[in-house]
Amino acid sequence: MPELPEVETIRTGLQKLLPGRQIASVLRIWQKSLLSSQQDVDGFLCGACITGVRRRAKVLLIDLSTNYTLVIHLKMTGQLVFRSDAQQFGAGHPTASLIGDLPDRSTRVVIKFSDNSNLFFNDQRKFGWMRLLPTTEVQNLDFFKKVGPEPLAADFLAKDFASRLQRRAKSGTKAVLLDQTVVAGIGNIYADESLWAAEIHPSTRVQNLSQPKLKKLFVAVQDVLRQGIAKGGSTDRNYVDSEGNKGSFLEFAKVFRREGLPCPRCGTIIQKIRVAGRGTHICPQCQKELK
Repeated sequence: MPELPEVETIRTGLQKLLPGRQIASVLRIWQKSLLSSQQDVDGFLCGACITGVRRRAKVLLIDLSTNYTLVIHLKMTGQLVFRSDAQQFGAGHPTASLIGDLPDRSTRVVIKFSDNSNLFFNDQRKFGWMRLLPTTEVQNLDFFKKVGPEPLAADFLAKDFASRLQRRAKSGTKAVLLDQTVVAGIGNIYADESLWAAEIHPSTRVQNLSQPKLKKLFVAVQDVLRQGIAKGGSTDRNYVDSEGNKGSFLEFAKVFRREGLPCPRCGTIIQKIRVAGRGTHICPQCQKELK
């Protein structure tokens, strides 16, 4: 599933390409991928101009001139691919659909613009979804009422981060980082990288972390996420941003997918273990579990 930097990369690319374009028609190839009535689609999506593209956690929000918003969750295998005569953009799950002819067998929804450009929503496993809502009602979706704060928000401070993690004081630190109700947008890759940077074993309970250690983790989370955004995300296969560049973060990862290689900090061989039900990469020397 894409993490915050991947979704932010998509948002940035779409924000460069979509605002000002008018939607001419919408083709629903798989009905359940667009969870809105045909009446709402005809009345508030078709004919609307796109005014902007936002992100909240791992969800994209395309705002419309009709005061409606198209909410998009890519889930595990979703893609958004923009095509015009002069430009193309593809981002999301790494398959050949990002760069191949469209629509293809993974295409679920096609949004056609008045200038004959298209936005394709592809989703192999059909878990992703789009939903059209009045902009004022988006915040009332169950997902948005439950999701935690943005880790890179200017008003989200180290003390706020520590306080939220300590709500699950008896849980392992990685499990808490992955909990989207605690902090938004952190997934497996960035949790591993952040914990390595902070020298914290992923199984260490939050209650065993000192305040200085929690602050170090907060700084690590922000640094790793910012680096992920700067590098265009973590996917290393067919992840194409608005300039046609593939995401490159994994080229700079310190532990993720580096099992059997030396730790960049101490030289100990990196191990892959299982924590919180996920494959987890650690340096056994730098990240000793506190009990």
